Amino acid sequence: MRRKLKAKPIIVPDLVYSSVKVSKFTNYIMEKGKKTIARKIVNNMFDEIKTKTKTANPLEIFELALSNTAPNVEVRSKRVGGANYQVPVEVRPERRAALSMKWIIDAARSKKGAPIHKKLADEMIAASKNEGEAVRKRENTLKMAEANKAFAHFAW
Repeated sequence: MRRKLKAKPIIVPDLVYSSVKVSKFTNYIMEKGKKTIARKIVNNMFDEIKTKTKTANPLEIFELALSNTAPNVEVRSKRVGGANYQVPVEVRPERRAALSMKWIIDAARSKKGAPIHKKLADEMIAASKNEGEAVRKRENTLKMAEANKAFAHFAW
């Protein structure tokens, strides 16, 4: 018998921008439960985006960056007859958003020599222009899926 599905926690929208995506992004940035620091980083990032791009609403750039870095397909390992195949699988919407946010944060953390909010703002602006490390990661994932298209019939 299947076990009960875990109830997903309801994420409260962000206080400043009243967006669930911003709240999720804050949670991904948070380390060791220090949410106030994560909120400061996100708010400073939005201020930095506002000053660098001279737009009134930095939330638009945030949304555009997330949609530009979100993958449509990814490869999953599947064992068939003693061999492992990389099978291309379509990505669920929740996972798309999660991967997009993680890739942007990882790209920002990999850079050196600036405060994290400035690195995040730079990566967001680059991703909104279809540039940057997070977009490159999405393209590499797409290339992997294209290369392994022959194994698509093994998909669950």
